[in-house]
Amino acid sequence: MYNFSFSRTRSTFAFQNCISVTFSELNINTPLLNALNDLGLEHPTVIQRRAYPVVMSGRDVVGLAQTGTGKTFAYILPLLRMFTFTKQNDPRILILVPTRELVAQVVGEVEKLSTYMNVRVGGVYGGTNMNTHIKLVHDGLDILVATPGRLIDLAMNGALKLKGIQKLVIDEVDEMLNLGFRHQLNTIFDLLPAKRQNLMFSATLTEDVEILIDEYFKDPQKIEAASHGTPLEKIIQQGYKVANFNTKLNLFMYLLDTVPDMNKVLVFTDSKRFADLVHERLTESYNAEFGLIHSNKSQNYRFKALEDFENGTSKVLIATDLVARGLDINDVTHVVNFDMPAEAPVYIHRIGRTGRADKDGTAITFFTEDDEEKLKEIEELMKMKVPVMPFPKAVEISEELMEFEKKILPGMIPKFVKRKIEAGAFHEKKDKNKKVNLGGSYKRNIKNKYKKPIRRSNNKKKP
Repeated sequence: MYNFSFSRTRSTFAFQNCISVTFSELNINTPLLNALNDLGLEHPTVIQRRAYPVVMSGRDVVGLAQTGTGKTFAYILPLLRMFTFTKQNDPRILILVPTRELVAQVVGEVEKLSTYMNVRVGGVYGGTNMNTHIKLVHDGLDILVATPGRLIDLAMNGALKLKGIQKLVIDEVDEMLNLGFRHQLNTIFDLLPAKRQNLMFSATLTEDVEILIDEYFKDPQKIEAASHGTPLEKIIQQGYKVANFNTKLNLFMYLLDTVPDMNKVLVFTDSKRFADLVHERLTESYNAEFGLIHSNKSQNYRFKALEDFENGTSKVLIATDLVARGLDINDVTHVVNFDMPAEAPVYIHRIGRTGRADKDGTAITFFTEDDEEKLKEIEELMKMKVPVMPFPKAVEISEELMEFEKKILPGMIPKFVKRKIEAGAFHEKKDKNKKVNLGGSYKRNIKNKYKKPIRRSNNKKKP
């Protein structure tokens, strides 16, 4: 479809362990170095080291790296290094991300790195007052971080002008496409000036992403820090075969009670409904705070849940895959896949929330008999097996099935059909309702007399 050029470097493993490479060797200026020193950062990650010179060259870039490898700094650092002050009020750098949490996070990262620079940065996203964002962009910005929907709202409203954009960054692009933002992205590309540098960062290179690159990028250079099918080495993986939803809950509570180092646990479910249900059951069983985050929750609720999880107020955060991508949550000791993800790559993104910053982490996966094929796909992607642990004897195996777990056996009538039958929804028509409408008596008499219907016409004979 298109040709990528590859940067020729040493192996990923060598880079990850080459501590002699420092940020000062990347031609980073003093204000940025001072900010990095304040953050206690001296050595760039693989993706940061490899992306920096390519972005600085002005080429379009497609960066592939696992979650937790420093992708955000990989594009912010060179963009800030190239930044020059102007009196222009309209933004020159646009960063698109899929969620409001990522907007807040990226804005925070830019602010950290631009401490010693005069840079105006702001974030806009849906679910909040539009007038607040109109004022934000009206007051002037150099860097705008946005979700696609709110960006289009502001542009169509006339409050935001995009003709000054020189650099476009699309972060977590595969997740953005999964969330259905393809149409919005096409609209945004149409609104942007043709002459610009495009940067795209992602954990996976899907077919949809390739189509997007082929259509809008010009001779991009691909930079891959590590195979996106390989999990981080510091993650201990464990699997438990479970019978049903209630048994999963029993097992999870047993692990919370017996594993001493489960201090910061991120739990993934495959739907908002299940996240709510798990949260409700745990809250009933423990006199403790449990966090919950998914797209149906308000902006303030979601930010508060993340804040409480970060500062240790809540030990457990229950989430959908909304937070599996991009969010920088520190010191997660365990990731629990309460439900198996729909696709194998999502498993990689989930477990990548732990085992970060040279710390060990554990990923625990619950799977049912129906999930075994998914588990095989994950193992094939990783090229390794997930060790299946013996089921603890102290955990009760529940025989109570949730409504969604009850299977319809051959010959059984589903309850909703049975109710309709019992309510008399299906019955024979009464004799009076079996009659066929033959038309009025006048039409029938005319048809019998002339053998065909007479059609009236409005055409009059001309004199």
